[in-house]
This record gives sequence, C-alpha cells and structure tokens, in this order.
Amino acid sequence: MDRDIRQTRSIASYFTTREDGEDLHIEGYFAVFNSNYDIGPGMSESIAPGAFRNTLAEDIRALVNHDTTLVLGRTSAHTLELREDERGLWGRISVNPKDTDAMNLYERVKRGDVSQCSFGFEIIREDTEIGEDGSVHWTIREVRLYEVSCCTFPAYENTNISAREEQRKEILKRETEAWRAKMKERLKNGTESNHAEEED
Repeated sequence: MDRDIRQTRSIASYFTTREDGEDLHIEGYFAVFNSNYDIGPGMSESIAPGAFRNTLAEDIRALVNHDTTLVLGRTSAHTLELREDERGLWGRISVNPKDTDAMNLYERVKRGDVSQCSFGFEIIREDTEIGEDGSVHWTIREVRLYEVSCCTFPAYENTNISAREEQRKEILKRETEAWRAKMKERLKNGTESNHAEEED
C-alpha cells in the first residue's frame, strides 16, 4: 500500500459527553489496541500499542465525519487532547458553546444519535501475517495521525479496501512464486542426485 496515501479507519468505539461546570466535553477512544478489524474477505487489521506515540506531538484536528470545514478542536489550540493508554488512543474535545455545529454534535452524542469514530492517518510501519487459508492480517505499528472524527456512519473507504485487496493479491502472488521456485529447486536437486547415483 502506498504510504503517501491518507487513509481512514473506523471503529465501533463509543463516545460520551461530560460537563465540568460550564465546560463541555466529548470524549472517548478513537482507536483500540489489539482488536481485529475486518476490512473485507480474507483481510483484517489491528493496531499495536505505541502506534501513535511518535505522532501525538503534531498538530491534529478533531472533525465531524472527516469534513475539514467542521473543525471541533485542535491540539495546537489545546481544544483537543489526545493520549495513548493501555487500551488505545483516547481523546477529549473541548466543545465551543458559541459554535452551533459543535453544540449540535454535542447534543447528538449526548442523546446517543452519534456514538462512533474514525481517524485519518498514514501508515509508517506495519507487519504482515499470511494465514494458511490465504488470509492476510496487518498489524499497524506506527502511524502519522492527521485527524480524528466523530462519525454518523463510520466505515472503511472503498479506496482503502481496494488498496488492501491489491496488496493482498500481490502478497499471495509472491508467496505462490516463491513456492514454485522452491519446488523447481527441489526437483532440480532431486534430478541431479539421481544422475549422480546412476553415474556411481
């Protein structure tokens, strides 16, 4: 997969609202470690602890449905707080009571109408495991994070799924080619051994 492509991942992680006096917050987990996310047939991913460690010092936004015109918070403005813990990537958005879009979202989260999340990122480092049945699992070890989003319908984008499918096909193709080369080498060595025995 092209590491320069910005991708999104969506998870069923639930948010809550919180009031600290006059301050309003939306908080929850944008990613959960060591949980398998099914991408499509024969394809899955998980995020390893520490995947966000090197990116949290960057300027990251909180959005609604990945819409860059609906900015809820920003780490550089201290209106978005992000941190890793043993469970995953936790975040808290400080809701601006003068922002109608932010207050609308706050009320929707409070009622439970919006409760899921997603995040936009680039993969820096990952491991690939190939199952005996041809399935492929990617463990994402490090990312560059751009944004986190509260989502109405969190879902993998078709472009991300297609890219992973192409990657899976390439992996299986290389595995098949390596197996064929190994079998040819075995046959060749077996033939050479037989010739040597006949000459003896």
